[in-house]
Amino acid sequence: MSDEQLSYLELLARGAAGEAYDRPVLLARASGAGAEALAAVERAKQLALRVRAELEGRRRREAELSALFETAHDLAGLRDLDAVLRAIVQRARSLLGTEVAYLSLNDPAAGDTYMRVTEGSVSARFQQLRLGMGEGLGGLVAQTARPYVTDSYFDDERFRHTRTIDSGVRDEGLVAILGVPLMLGSQVIGVLFAADRRARVFEREQIALLGSFAAHAAVAIDTANLLAETRSALAELERANEIIRAHSGVIERASEVHDRLTELVLRGGGVHDVAGALSEVLGGTVEFTEGPALGTTRGDGHAVRHGDDWVAAVSAGGEMFGALVLHGHPGLDPVDQRTLERAAMVTSLLLLARRSAGEAEQRVRGELLDDLLDAPDRDRRLLKERAARLRTDFDAPHVVLAARIDRPTPGDAGRDGADRQRLWSAASHLAATRHGLASARDGGTVLLLPLEPGDTAADLARRTAKHLGGALREPVTVGASSPVDAPAARPGAISPAYTEARRCLEALHLLGRSGEGAAAQDLGFLGLLLADTRDIAGFVTRTIGQVVAYDRRRGTDLVRTLDAYFASGMSPARTKDALHVHVNTVAQRLERVGRLLGPDWQDPARALEIQLALRLHSMSAAVAR
Repeated sequence: MSDEQLSYLELLARGAAGEAYDRPVLLARASGAGAEALAAVERAKQLALRVRAELEGRRRREAELSALFETAHDLAGLRDLDAVLRAIVQRARSLLGTEVAYLSLNDPAAGDTYMRVTEGSVSARFQQLRLGMGEGLGGLVAQTARPYVTDSYFDDERFRHTRTIDSGVRDEGLVAILGVPLMLGSQVIGVLFAADRRARVFEREQIALLGSFAAHAAVAIDTANLLAETRSALAELERANEIIRAHSGVIERASEVHDRLTELVLRGGGVHDVAGALSEVLGGTVEFTEGPALGTTRGDGHAVRHGDDWVAAVSAGGEMFGALVLHGHPGLDPVDQRTLERAAMVTSLLLLARRSAGEAEQRVRGELLDDLLDAPDRDRRLLKERAARLRTDFDAPHVVLAARIDRPTPGDAGRDGADRQRLWSAASHLAATRHGLASARDGGTVLLLPLEPGDTAADLARRTAKHLGGALREPVTVGASSPVDAPAARPGAISPAYTEARRCLEALHLLGRSGEGAAAQDLGFLGLLLADTRDIAGFVTRTIGQVVAYDRRRGTDLVRTLDAYFASGMSPARTKDALHVHVNTVAQRLERVGRLLGPDWQDPARALEIQLALRLHSMSAAVAR
């Protein structure tokens, strides 16, 4: 490894700025390095920038999840509502990288909206704004109960401008503003904002993240209201010890489930762990389901009764993942109902985190396979280490498979793009479960899967086509390469194997066998032409091996009879003259050939393959002598 390449590792280690990665290239040029050396340094620079981007993305996702978990922990130990809301606004501002963040709440008594918490604001007038209902960007968010974003506030005519609001915004110097609703059920109780004093575009992930913080803020407000109501009820029923004990039991259960759910989140528990903990606390049976119960849930975060069951939707950002179902518990008090709803929220966070981790692993698997195809000269030790981290054994035999959704008629660009995405997703899942790799490529998907003992490339291709076709409910055609013995030792063999797999895929399409899986060995003499390995002995064995073996065991002359039969234009009479035997002898020998090769051995396509195999067998025998 050159000094310039080592310098990129040093830049990554100290987290240098992006501009610093140009310096090793400039130094190499200044030193008069050759074109090959400059190209190597440039490749090292691009790889280092990709690693830096991936590390920054992971750090950002870790920071977002950490902030959400910290917020959930704050809610579990809620004592001061203002402190929790202030922490939410501070975290939102920090993670979105905005100059200002603020939260407004509706005042039903006064019929307007007021600023509750601000972070980064410098204008006293802005901090003391009270807005009429339906005014400004916040009014549009409250009316539609949907997030809204503007990259230039004063040029945006979608919402109603007023002198009071515009003066406050101008005084603060805000330009780009993103607002998301604070929802309690179907009711908007306020708006959470993130804003900059310059034009900017808020990405979808940033909108979803601010929405998550808004959901936490709404839960904090609702929890504070619930706690206030509970304290009031306890004060009023102070003389009734039984009722006090009942309410105390409810509160203890709520506290217990909060503590247990928080512990589950911190130690990386799963969905079924949440259901188990909730079953113990609520004294019933709770399960997570994606089945018919979904049709009875609402997407507003509230649990609903369905017969003798209670159902709470598990959703995030408008996407429905499933539902938590509490069975056989028709009588559920409000606190336990809210506990079920909060457990559904925690479940959605766990599913989002799991999905994020799964998508990251899919990308890493695809990048490793791309490197094997595009840059097989990379350090073999590093390739093997990367594969080991993905639980892929590069010392075992592997097969390269090219997969594609085949339709009778091509669709439009949008549909084709959606097909490719669905195919890549299904192939990535299959690769992860089989300890292989998958990547989108050339309008389809390429997979690198291990070959099990006793398995063949053709068997693996057929199973893969069946699995992907069943998952997508579409015909998926799969072409397979010959086995690559050990990718760790021969990374350069992956790219030619992919070329062979693609040739096999195209041959299946041309032969009208779309939706099937096959390797070169399934395509007869055509496969012999397509395969890079040119497995002549294997082709001969598959085609006439039983006849050759019969001659070897019995000392018969079936191979020579077959050769003479075809040379005589498939005429038994001329064949007996060529062999100097009786015509009945020829008939008996051909009958035996039919029993060994099958009744279709004289069909034109099959006969052509048999003649080719006879020629190759004769040539190999001559070479051996």
